[in-house]
Amino acid sequence: MRILRLWAPSLAGDHTLCYLHTNSVGKSCVNDVETAVRYERAGERPDTARQAKALTIVLPPEAEISGGQFLAVGEKGGTLLNWQEKSGSFTVCQPGFIGVSEKAEIWNPIRGAVLTVSDKGSRGEREDTAGPELERLAAAQGCVVEERRIVPDDKEKVCAAVEEWSDKGINLILTTGGTGLSPRDNTPEALLSIAEKTVPGFGEMMRIETLKYTPRSFLTRSVAIIRKKTLVIAFPGSRRGAGQCFEAITGGLRHAVETLTGNASECGKHGK
Repeated sequence: MRILRLWAPSLAGDHTLCYLHTNSVGKSCVNDVETAVRYERAGERPDTARQAKALTIVLPPEAEISGGQFLAVGEKGGTLLNWQEKSGSFTVCQPGFIGVSEKAEIWNPIRGAVLTVSDKGSRGEREDTAGPELERLAAAQGCVVEERRIVPDDKEKVCAAVEEWSDKGINLILTTGGTGLSPRDNTPEALLSIAEKTVPGFGEMMRIETLKYTPRSFLTRSVAIIRKKTLVIAFPGSRRGAGQCFEAITGGLRHAVETLTGNASECGKHGK
């Protein structure tokens, strides 16, 4: 679908292009002005009172957004908005531009978890920076992280955490750490031991794409597996490495989860 109109009476009416972001206190802003962001469908009777102090995104009549869903605007969801049923407005999750006639998709939230695998991290001897980085990047893909944990480089504890979260219905688990060559790097072996299927392309894409950053990228043993309806992806332990590898797989990540959970056709419908 496409955006049909951007209407903000308090900001001089109709707009063809707006920049959406948040301010220092987390309030939604339009072109640097604190403004609520809402939507309505074409053909609906407008709520003039609410429109007066908001940016209203007018969508096609078939668009239906429920609480917790996302509106992704632009290529690969470049600008991401999360609909809050209680307030009747969007929060800006990923800042960016939105424009009239630009493509938009409605995304269901992905239930996610982040597992940091580190001996030192589990003992409090090292700050975990890769885990929060993965959570930040995942949020831009419409992932709501429900669980976070740090465990030592121990196969049984890695397996236990993944199995627990998978049994709870978590659909995307991102692990960081334990993908190197040292004797205590056991994450790939732990994941493969509980895998129902493997998805080789994720690790392959990470190694290929990160060659632009380091000629040693082929040394990472990142893997991806499926257990029940959960996709589990192993990332390197450094913040930089985890971030670079995540960026390498964003093109197919959401589609993979939606295919696994049976929502891929719904995504395609909204993307038209």
